[in-house]
Amino acid sequence: MGERAQEASSAAAQSPIPEQIITAIERFRTAIPANFDPNYVEKVVIPFFLTNIYEGERPLLPMIDPNFSKENALPHDVFGLIYRDWKPTPEEGVMVFLQGLEKRGENNLRKRIYFSAVTPDLYKPMYRAKVTAFFDKLLDQKFADRPFMRHYLDHYFDLYWDLHLGLVGSDIPREVREIGEAFNTVFAYRDPLLPITYHNYMKVRELQDFLKSWIGERISDIQSGKTKNPERTMAWHWLKNAQDSGHFSKKDMVVECLHDFVALSQWGNAIFRVMSLLSEDGGDQAVRASFQKTMSGNFDTAGGAPFSPLELFVMELFRVISPNGGSVSTIHDARSSVHGGALQQKVGLPFERDSYVSTPHTSTSLDSIHWTDPNTFDPQRYLRVPTSAQINDDKCRQIGLARCPFDITSFKVKDGRNARIKNSGFGTLFVVADERSYPVCDYAGFAPFGFGYRRCAGERLTILVFEDFLRKVWRDKIVFRKLDLANPARVPVGLDAVIQDDIGFNRFPLR
Repeated sequence: MGERAQEASSAAAQSPIPEQIITAIERFRTAIPANFDPNYVEKVVIPFFLTNIYEGERPLLPMIDPNFSKENALPHDVFGLIYRDWKPTPEEGVMVFLQGLEKRGENNLRKRIYFSAVTPDLYKPMYRAKVTAFFDKLLDQKFADRPFMRHYLDHYFDLYWDLHLGLVGSDIPREVREIGEAFNTVFAYRDPLLPITYHNYMKVRELQDFLKSWIGERISDIQSGKTKNPERTMAWHWLKNAQDSGHFSKKDMVVECLHDFVALSQWGNAIFRVMSLLSEDGGDQAVRASFQKTMSGNFDTAGGAPFSPLELFVMELFRVISPNGGSVSTIHDARSSVHGGALQQKVGLPFERDSYVSTPHTSTSLDSIHWTDPNTFDPQRYLRVPTSAQINDDKCRQIGLARCPFDITSFKVKDGRNARIKNSGFGTLFVVADERSYPVCDYAGFAPFGFGYRRCAGERLTILVFEDFLRKVWRDKIVFRKLDLANPARVPVGLDAVIQDDIGFNRFPLR
């Protein structure tokens, strides 16, 4: 009898756990590569296989009940990417997207402070030059007819850190670039038994302290004025608008930069999907025709409507693409209240299951309850449904609710702008700057950015970035085509997204 089998037999004799469970555990352990670090096995591999994520109902209204909490709403096996102790450690900083509503301050204050750095009125004066310079570099003709996504990832972190901290090129240490790519690779592959996941997870662990220290020092540089044009960074607006509220510390800002590794990594997945839809060979004819029609007109002129034609087109792209499949919430085991405690504790099992529910984005956006033509590519559909600026008490009562589910309040920003961050009756945030409202489509059928108070704060920023990507494509007569590659590389481009890097671009005078 082998040593591990003897240990298992001995454990079975001394433990109240049924022998078949111990045998199953040992059989599971033999499937784990022997070179994996024991802490990785205990803190990542085992929790991964003990985690259940259930798909929840498709919302009829664009909101998620606060009973579905964001408190630590992340599969337990990935906390080691954020915290040294492999588990939530609030004293090291907390990200708002893993924080329950009841802990965010009055009227979702913490979310409003985060949102203050990515509102659409900031884009043109503060961020747009950075984004357009990035796309000019990315789509330079010298990179034509090459696999695009590997090229994108090679330059992506220049834009990422420029937006967050105002740093590009050699000002970004090698270790910072490495941990960013390793972090995204783990979330792209997700399977903890894969060597590529293990290698990159441990790379993040190795560089985690260095990254947090570096981010903290750079935030101090922004605070002191050492950074050039600090107002053109997200961190500067966080600092100004958090002030002494107690709901967004510098440590929290450091952790938010880690969270955005996941949030902004969806740009890569979305760009690949957009290129695929617009591809000259194998693309979607309806999408290509709509793009041609949109860009042949006054695509930036809203004409009194809440959204311009180009913005409508990008919104419809995201409804169809939906790079983030759902919003994950923590849930409680209802059996614990019936049986007086967790069942696994009663029988002495040395582990716990983690269960979460995912409120689906993609299937909600394509639900025939919301659209008579959900599978038709129609950017005009958003002109027929309400915006966040329209969902007030009267609208809620018209829908059939006694009152707004969330009180409608306003937060005046403190960074020198004449701007207020408001919310709709469903909790959806939007900004009113210089008396101009910048609403979002507050309808459950437009779900790629989530719902209500849980909606992605970077929605309008992301849409504006993709507008500039498409302006560049149209202006420079860029076309996308499949590359004739014998063995295209597999590239991690976003959450649960590893793609074949087989699309390239070129310039052709086809229009």
